[in-house]
Amino acid sequence: MDIDEVTSNLGLDQWICEGDGIGGLIKVRAEDFRVVEEGNGPGLDPKGRFTVAKITLNNWETNRFTNRLAKELKISRKRIWFSGTKDKRAVTTQIFVIDAPTNKVAEVDIKDVDVEVIGRTHQKISMGSHQGNRFSVTVRGCANKKGEPLDEESALMEIEKILDALINRLGEGKFPNWIGPQRFGSTRPVTPVVGKFVVNGEWENAVKTYIGMEGFNEMEDVAKFRKEWRDTEDVEASLEIIPKHLGYEKELLYAIKKKPEDWVGAFNKLPNNLQLMTIHSLQSLAFNHILCERIRSGLPISSPIIGDVVGSINTDGKIDTDKLAIVNESTINRISRNCLLGRLAVTGSLIGTTPLQANGEVREIEEKVLKKLGLDEITWIIEDIPRLTTKGTKRPLTGNYTNFNFISKPTMDISEASKKWSEGPREGDRWHPEGACINFQFTLPPGTYATTLLREFTRAPLHQS
Repeated sequence: MDIDEVTSNLGLDQWICEGDGIGGLIKVRAEDFRVVEEGNGPGLDPKGRFTVAKITLNNWETNRFTNRLAKELKISRKRIWFSGTKDKRAVTTQIFVIDAPTNKVAEVDIKDVDVEVIGRTHQKISMGSHQGNRFSVTVRGCANKKGEPLDEESALMEIEKILDALINRLGEGKFPNWIGPQRFGSTRPVTPVVGKFVVNGEWENAVKTYIGMEGFNEMEDVAKFRKEWRDTEDVEASLEIIPKHLGYEKELLYAIKKKPEDWVGAFNKLPNNLQLMTIHSLQSLAFNHILCERIRSGLPISSPIIGDVVGSINTDGKIDTDKLAIVNESTINRISRNCLLGRLAVTGSLIGTTPLQANGEVREIEEKVLKKLGLDEITWIIEDIPRLTTKGTKRPLTGNYTNFNFISKPTMDISEASKKWSEGPREGDRWHPEGACINFQFTLPPGTYATTLLREFTRAPLHQS
């Protein structure tokens, strides 16, 4: 499977406006992608049971760090709570609530991790409970469609052109609210594939696929391990060659070794939030294809048509799913005005047990997508693991960004810091080491992806996101 096929399968092969983009690489270094959670966090109380800490991670995936932190503190990872799962190759700052003594948390010493204890609280935090994420992202090696370097002036002009086109098409501060490739695994989009097996009760296929599905441009040792598993399904042989960093795959293999026929039990060895992510990624896949089909059909996404479901936008930029309405002839003018003012947003479905609500052409598009993806007869009820059952919800078709700025930065020799950079562009890449370096800064609400906003400006292949 090539990267264009992966892009199409994830419903990420459409653009809302014209533009060539600036190409380039993000995350050449972890320091090139910085994100800081914004929000008040839990209320502090010196007598609180839990420790509140602001933790900065450099090149750590959130789930893997949580496992490591739990091990350091000698507690279950279920006693650690956080609001958002962040990218691995990044520098991320976020709040953690930890059911452990404050002095023990303060003593944690893990490489590339900075722990700042804030205080104590009685409150846990849940996913998406922060108010926003502030990003600073550097794109290096800007290049045109031919892979030739773009100079600073040309790159800045192209960004201005696309920004104007976005505003003209959607309005100020809006962009297509794609669900980003990291939800699926941008170079190994395994989670929605596993999710589809889960909703169909095919647990053996779910486990085997998570272990062995092939990725794009995988490291040689990883590719060798996955091929060994796909070819032989030999647990012992696979365990002998599995790379150390594939911890979840190793857990699954040990579970199969211990109870060869207990596929539900093996799947349960994955962290609960990762299990749920397989379901959410399948919902996300359908949402992306709904958004893609809507754009392909020439329908608006920031203003409603009759049959649309719209929702009110809270002050934190999230949609209030308790206040949804279906657009009809008598309400479309009023709703259109409120969408323009940013009070309401047109939504698409994150499919679940709740029936589709949209009518007319909008409903036809959603039903067409579900049939194409083989999800039209799915109940979404997970009998073997009921906590994975989801009723579904609505997601705005447009995302909102604020505090958007971009500036050029001096280029620098980073060949020693990045293997990918030192090796140079591969076939299918769109970047050049002599191209301009651009830094983007912006703020997004939770659940909105920086990579999808940046793709509007880079138009780079998905594996460069």
